[in-house]
Amino acid sequence: MNEWWRGAVIYQIYPRSFCDSNDDGIGDLAGIGSKLDYLAALGVDGVWLSPFFRSPMRDFGYDVSDYRDVDPIFGTLGDFSALLKAAQSKGLKLIIDQVYSHTSDQHRWFKESRAGRTGPKADWYVWADGKADGGPPNNWISLFGGQAWSWDTRRRQYYMHNFLAEQPDLNFHNPEVQAEILDTAKFWLDRGVDGFRLDVANFYFCDKQMRDNPPRRTAGGFARPYQHQQHLYDRSQPENLKFMEDLRRLVDRYPGRMTVAEIGSESYVARSIEYTEPGRLHTAYNFLLLENGPLTANLIRSAIESWTSASAWPSWSFSNHDVVRVRTRWGGPAASDAFAQLLLGVLMCLRGTIFLYQGEELGLPQAEVPFDRLRDPEGVRFWPDGLGRDGCRTPMPWKGNAANAGFSSVEPWLPVDQRHGELAAGKQERVRSSTLNLTRAFIQFRREHRVLRLGDIEFLDAPEPVLAFRRSDSSSRLVCVFNLSAESVEYGLPANVRRLDYGLPGALRAGRAALPPWGGLVVEESPRGLER
Repeated sequence: MNEWWRGAVIYQIYPRSFCDSNDDGIGDLAGIGSKLDYLAALGVDGVWLSPFFRSPMRDFGYDVSDYRDVDPIFGTLGDFSALLKAAQSKGLKLIIDQVYSHTSDQHRWFKESRAGRTGPKADWYVWADGKADGGPPNNWISLFGGQAWSWDTRRRQYYMHNFLAEQPDLNFHNPEVQAEILDTAKFWLDRGVDGFRLDVANFYFCDKQMRDNPPRRTAGGFARPYQHQQHLYDRSQPENLKFMEDLRRLVDRYPGRMTVAEIGSESYVARSIEYTEPGRLHTAYNFLLLENGPLTANLIRSAIESWTSASAWPSWSFSNHDVVRVRTRWGGPAASDAFAQLLLGVLMCLRGTIFLYQGEELGLPQAEVPFDRLRDPEGVRFWPDGLGRDGCRTPMPWKGNAANAGFSSVEPWLPVDQRHGELAAGKQERVRSSTLNLTRAFIQFRREHRVLRLGDIEFLDAPEPVLAFRRSDSSSRLVCVFNLSAESVEYGLPANVRRLDYGLPGALRAGRAALPPWGGLVVEESPRGLER
């Protein structure tokens, strides 16, 4: 059984912002292809591409108008096939985003569905009559603010949208919809992709009775209307799990392919486990470490220990295209390179599959994007209290001394933060101790030590700010100790250990870990009492 994904490091690419090959200010598939050597040298096992399908780009690709074609701004199906072949020739797996919960309102399915209540696709989306007073069918709220219902004058009904009004939700209660989505997955599997990242995987089904969501009693401190409800009926329905099983059966017909769910839920880990039990998806990541803070040893420990299932496999990430970059989110605007390097060192020692977001290996902080340059509809709506997602989606800096940091020769779709130019990949290549080169070393260390990829994890008692845990399997035992503070600390280690060269600053002195600010140490337990 080829379970390459188990314990792997997978690199997320946001195509619009990775590399522009044709000088239109937008990244593309050919640009990604030109950086495959960089990705191979980084040492990652695979790449996840955020959406590159045809789309009017109201939500920048997460509003799909054709699941089986490439949007011209990114290239062609031929360009995708060339990228896939080139990536796999370099030993890189390629998984692609699949957005099944909803489509664009420009998708031909929705155009047919809204044309009337009796057509072939009339029931392909979630439609409902309004209440007697003309109001929406229930109290469901969109994640982007406002009601999750929009009135359509043609059908004289409301349609549901968990996100933008331009992103109507598919009706998965309709077997024809399920069959079409499975056929879409088969289309890409037949083309040779190595798997899928499933956008909002627990959002496919809603309650057939369309019951109101109850209020969330602790909602007073939340900024977004969506957070003021318990989402009992607009997501995470029991029928959703059956569809996950159907999808898994399809994927299992293609050896070596995998699925990873994005789970959005207040029950972060419990819901992720539910979706990755045997017969369902291969793994899932959630927002527990993407939305919560500040950084403490207890935060990391409680997250990892909350994954209590022995049969389901976890995934973890500190950054992605939807949240403030982790260097800034946990470290503040003045966070140092050493802080960013510590975070990467911790991440690469965790049990599970690891997702690394583009630029994280460079230690990029959250970019500053002025209001007049914001493109994210969420950011525009909630400005200035929420700056949205543009700050983590700005172009990848390749060359510090080039226009737009080498991303494009023309003005890119989002501005390049000047601080990012100073952290460009080309600059860091030449510095042995750079965040980029340390990330390469961390990934290589993880690859060389099977116990870090597949072994068990056991947290050790340690006072804040020390994070300490043991990784073990039948042949190896490593103890990983990290200092999550700007002050030097010491921590007593088990007897009979020897220091391994992990790359973070830290020393083994008389059986104790001596850790400078943001330092770390990995030691191997040995019955022979080797110590150095």
